[in-house]
Amino acid sequence: QVQLVESGGGLVQAGGSLRLSCAVSGRTFSMLHTGWVRQPPGEEREFVAAITSNGGRTSYADSVKGRFSISRDNAKNTVYLQMNNLKTEDTAVYYCAAKPNIYGISTDSTSFTIWGQGTQVTVSS
Repeated sequence: QVQLVESGGGLVQAGGSLRLSCAVSGRTFSMLHTGWVRQPPGEEREFVAAITSNGGRTSYADSVKGRFSISRDNAKNTVYLQMNNLKTEDTAVYYCAAKPNIYGISTDSTSFTIWGQGTQVTVSS
């Protein structure tokens, strides 16, 4: 059974940076596309970024392009989200997510089938 555990969230001032990590248990990590989805207060979940199982392709929401970077280390079964130049509107619970690499990646957050518990990111002004 695959489990996702996020870490690295916290409180940061606008303009600052954070790096989120997602540790993936199980032996199938190399067969999973992975990504990050966030849920701002009082809003629905929204896609942030995704990366293919071999790390060869990435996809980003327009709102984070140029500021966020997703990466993965298949040797460590870990996915990362580097967040720079954070804005107050980036405040949300960030979820790590995954799906089997049967098809490609997209910006559809509902395509993910495996979810972590989430980590809070709060950006103050």
